[in-house]
Amino acid sequence: MTTTGQERASSEKPRVDGKAATGRLRRTIVLVGLMGAGKTAVGKRLAALEKVPFVDADAAIVEAAGMSIPDIFEGYGEPAFRDLERRVVTRLLLEPPLVLALGGGAFVDDEIRARVAEHGYSLWLKVDLDTLVARTARKKNSRPLLRAGDPKAILDGLMQKRHPIYARADITFESGDQTVDELVERVREKLRQENILDAV
Repeated sequence: MTTTGQERASSEKPRVDGKAATGRLRRTIVLVGLMGAGKTAVGKRLAALEKVPFVDADAAIVEAAGMSIPDIFEGYGEPAFRDLERRVVTRLLLEPPLVLALGGGAFVDDEIRARVAEHGYSLWLKVDLDTLVARTARKKNSRPLLRAGDPKAILDGLMQKRHPIYARADITFESGDQTVDELVERVREKLRQENILDAV
């Protein structure tokens, strides 16, 4: 990751899915959880229904750096990735309300968590271990943290470490066997109750 790539993080906007904010969503919705929790699927559906942009933080980091996340990890290490992640996420939180899916380790960072509390509304998607293993198996090569050994053992370790921190999110949803649409409707109802989403 070159210096030029890092500098681009503060100036370039990521590609987003969705339309301009309509004003119904009062704060940026920040989805947190482990890899495979369904943040992208839920986030895209929620954003489409509320007609606001959806941004995947990892995709924004890739665009800012001009290289893939595995390449950042392998070439520069996790600390360099986390530094870029902080700057990209902070910039996104300062934009008009949108739906933002964070990478699995982002919410663990104290600075990012503080920025989310200040500018957004955090939502933890909690998923059981076996479901995570099944989902991440399809994209193992794009997930650097799963390359070091047995994916199930690694995910279990991440759950033990990160779940207590994810629990600090504003609200938790256990997806279980629900469809994306069913889960999103539960999320929207809760957002209305919390006055984060204006009722129709």
